[in-house]
Amino acid sequence: MNSVSMNRPGVRESHLLRKRGNPLFDESRRDVRNEDLAQARLEDGLELDSFMEQFRALVQKAVDLQPGTPSETVLEIKEALDQSYQQACGLPGDQQQVKAAIKKLVASIMQAVRAGAGNDSFAQQQLTEEEIARETHYALQELPLVSALTHPDSPIAADELVPTLLSEADDALIAALVIFTHDQIAAICHDARAWLERKDPQQTLSDAWRRLRLIEDYYRSLQPASPAN
Repeated sequence: MNSVSMNRPGVRESHLLRKRGNPLFDESRRDVRNEDLAQARLEDGLELDSFMEQFRALVQKAVDLQPGTPSETVLEIKEALDQSYQQACGLPGDQQQVKAAIKKLVASIMQAVRAGAGNDSFAQQQLTEEEIARETHYALQELPLVSALTHPDSPIAADELVPTLLSEADDALIAALVIFTHDQIAAICHDARAWLERKDPQQTLSDAWRRLRLIEDYYRSLQPASPAN
């Protein structure tokens, strides 16, 4: 198995560390043993091994692209590279070289796509907007919370979403909220307030209550402005 940096855990180990001794989680869930961490570390490492094998094959496909390759094939490879970046953000160890390689390959592909678009200003504008969206997406995936929530095999169970969000540092929480739809944020506000009122009616968990207010403030910011009289 690949050796990995212990100071950069994968999504499974990270979530167990998030729960360990955390009063926002049920007692049975916050009682995380060293054996549990070791198992999560093993599973994260196995995912890393599998990823690297598939990634090398994907890089070879990208490198082997020839002029005249059908655009559908090119875009499929670009989409796979985007997905690889997302997955790499949740892997253990330092994956900066992998992510840099992905960015370089995607930039090369998009340069060819731009050249193919020629002087079509509308197509060029769409490509520019896509590039901005991709950079934003990549930046979001760097947040451990986002990489865990968007992971295809997310370790965050549905009934752990509220305590997970309320455990997050304020800045990271606000940044991560953009991945949810308007309706999902509304549901989170409702569920988180009901959950806290039931679990902590005396409001002793001040950090969690503050984060609830941050989520509610964010939800209010999404509402359309009232028309002026």
